[in-house]
Amino acid sequence: MTTPSALALKIGVSNLCEDMQASAAQLCQIMLERQGNSITVIDENEISRDIALVPALSKLMRDILELIEKGNGANFVPYSKLLTSQQAADILDVSRPYFVKLLDAGELSFSKIDRHHRIEACEVFRFKC
Repeated sequence: MTTPSALALKIGVSNLCEDMQASAAQLCQIMLERQGNSITVIDENEISRDIALVPALSKLMRDILELIEKGNGANFVPYSKLLTSQQAADILDVSRPYFVKLLDAGELSFSKIDRHHRIEACEVFRFKC
């Protein structure tokens, strides 16, 4: 069984059709009108439930929906995920050799598996801020 913290969701531009973009725009508008208090969700089995959203989650959902509406993709990385030096460098928008110099200078904590650097995503996000 996969736990939520082990999931990574990738919404690629190739996955976004016009119907999905239109649905995202409509849902974002509904959430703004209702100020994100609650939404009704209908699952694959046609079972509907009302779900209350805390403001922070509502804002996050609207941000994601706006990306989808515009046809953009997004990657979601769990904080606990171990990243390669290349993946971490990509998140920071720097070259891998430059990123390795940051590691060697002690700017970020990391572990080594054989000769390979592994960095927790939370460490990369902390450094980015």
